[in-house]
Amino acid sequence: MKTTELKEFLDSKVLEYNNPKFIDSDPIQIPHRFSLKEDIEIASFLAATIAWGNRKMIIKNADKIMQLLGNSPYDFVMNHQAQHLDAFDGFVHRTFNAEDLKYFITSLKNIYLNHGGLENVFMSHASENSMQPAIHAFKTIFFSIEHPQRSQKHVGDPNKGSAAKRLNMMLRWLVRNDQAGVDFGLWTSIPASKLSCPLDVHSGNVARKLGLLKRKQNDAKALTELDTALRILDPKDPVKYDFALFGLGVFEGF
Repeated sequence: MKTTELKEFLDSKVLEYNNPKFIDSDPIQIPHRFSLKEDIEIASFLAATIAWGNRKMIIKNADKIMQLLGNSPYDFVMNHQAQHLDAFDGFVHRTFNAEDLKYFITSLKNIYLNHGGLENVFMSHASENSMQPAIHAFKTIFFSIEHPQRSQKHVGDPNKGSAAKRLNMMLRWLVRNDQAGVDFGLWTSIPASKLSCPLDVHSGNVARKLGLLKRKQNDAKALTELDTALRILDPKDPVKYDFALFGLGVFEGF
C-alpha cells in the first residue's frame, strides 16, 4: 500500500473509532466520570496502570479503586492518613495488589506536594520531540521515596527497553484534544506531536501487517520505529492512529 493510500485508510479508521461510542468499552470511561483536573489525571494514571488483560476486568477493578478512593481521587490522595490505606487490603488486579496500590497513592501525594503535580513532571522532562525521556524521569521521581521493590515493575521505563504502553496511553488521554469527546486535551502544556502510540499486542500486530513496523518485539526500539512511521502520516497528531491500529486489531481481527 502506498503512503497516501495507507494514510487514507488509517484516517478513515480513526474517524470510525475516535468517537464517544468508544468510551463505553474502554478504561478511559473511568476518568470520564470526573470534572476536576486532578481527579481526571489521577483516575487516568490509576486506570492506565492496571490496563492489561481482560478489558471488562480492567474496568471493573479500576472502578473498585475509585470506590476505595471515595470517588474523589485527588481529595483522597491529598488528605489520607496511613490508616486509611488499610481499606485497600485484599485488592488485586493480576499482579498489581494492595501493597502496590498503597504505595501508588502515597507517591502521588508526594508528587502533588513536592513536584508540582503530574502534568508538571511530564512537561518538565519531555524532549523536543518525544515524551519517552519524561516517562523515564517520571518513574525516577515516582520511586524517589521509600517503596516496595515489587511495585517498580508496574511503571514502564523506556531507558530499560520498555514500550511503556500504559503511560503512553495515559498521555494520549490527557494531552491529545481530539474534538470528539474521547481524549481530554487537559494537559495543554504538552503538544500532541510529542506523543507515542501505546504499543501492545494488537497495535503491534496490525502495524506489522501494514508495514509500519518491522521489529518483532513490542519494546522501546519498536516504539521508536512506529513513532517514525506515524509521524510521517501526521506529524502534528501521530497518536490518533492508536484508534485505527487498536480498532483494527481488537474489533476487526485485522
